[in-house]
Amino acid sequence: MPTTNPIERSFELASERCADLTPLVYRRLHAERPETLTMFRSEGSQLVKGSMLAMTIEAILDFAGERSGKFRMIECEVVSHDAYGTPRELFVAFFSVIRDTLRDVLGHEWSRDIDEAWERLLANLAVFVAGE
Repeated sequence: MPTTNPIERSFELASERCADLTPLVYRRLHAERPETLTMFRSEGSQLVKGSMLAMTIEAILDFAGERSGKFRMIECEVVSHDAYGTPRELFVAFFSVIRDTLRDVLGHEWSRDIDEAWERLLANLAVFVAGE
């Protein structure tokens, strides 16, 4: 049975059309934010990227849903990446890249409800990442 949560629904629909979002997400991220190219080691980076995206999606779904605790991973990663000098706004950009990739994959099935839910989610995530 399909979910009524528009964020979850966007991921469900995308999974029916795309077996692996990883290359699409990172291609877009690197095109929009070229500075991210140097943030990943060359050897084994595909596994790291896939794992990072999977954890991010789990955290997004929890943040947009019941908030059972997986969303706290975002806060942990923001703090740990502070030590690497990663700008916090890059996290928000990454979430936007995921949204934009889903929108491309869904095409005409990207609905107003999904779009509005993502806009709210991105705004809430920006506040959360900023630590406000």
